[in-house]
Amino acid sequence: MGRRGSPYNHVMDKVIAGPAEAVALVPDGATIMVGGFGLCGIPELLIRALRERGTRHLTIISNNAGVDGFGLGVLLESRQVRKIVATYVGENQEFERQCLSGELDVDLVPQGTFAERIRAGGAGIGGFFTPAGYGTVVAEGKETRILNGVPQVFEHPLRADFAFVKAFTGDRLGNLVYRKTARNFNAMMATAAATTIAEVEHLVPPGAIDPDHVHTPGIFVRHIFEGSGYEKRIERRTTRQV
Repeated sequence: MGRRGSPYNHVMDKVIAGPAEAVALVPDGATIMVGGFGLCGIPELLIRALRERGTRHLTIISNNAGVDGFGLGVLLESRQVRKIVATYVGENQEFERQCLSGELDVDLVPQGTFAERIRAGGAGIGGFFTPAGYGTVVAEGKETRILNGVPQVFEHPLRADFAFVKAFTGDRLGNLVYRKTARNFNAMMATAAATTIAEVEHLVPPGAIDPDHVHTPGIFVRHIFEGSGYEKRIERRTTRQV
């Protein structure tokens, strides 16, 4: 039975108080997918809360490693990250220092392969062959085949214990809508983790989002909260004279 006066069953209400309550669920040693591309669409509040809680020995799966002093960069500075699986890491000097000194385990993956490995993890696919990386260090230790005359490398799917995603709008049932390019890796990561936690700028009641506009169905989201005070920094500001 639903709650009196409510059009939906209270069991489906996934709202939690905020980022501190969310990261309290994450144990030391967890693997976390973190949405975003550069600094666009990153779950700023969840990252900051994880930094404040001090959870350690984390494996982070993210397109990039943030920048010094912001985004995932703050977790690197506090030595909370054990390993990073990423595609681009060129904007973070602390990442570079830890990588070159051997303090950080780094798995660099071609960006298209990275995206497909996450999609495969969310879809329950056991792996796939791709020509990307064949004949390079990316292929070392992996199965290779010639398919339709093209040499290819077998890649395993990526999954995680948790996915931290950022959406523009979400409802109390966990349905999410991303804003333009901020969708990036968020949508696919939401499908590829055991527990997906979403922070949203606007939390609306069930039914407020047109079903045709939902990017991530609520079935993939375990917890959701409304955030505020987003910085939304620009990773590298480029200007020109006019």
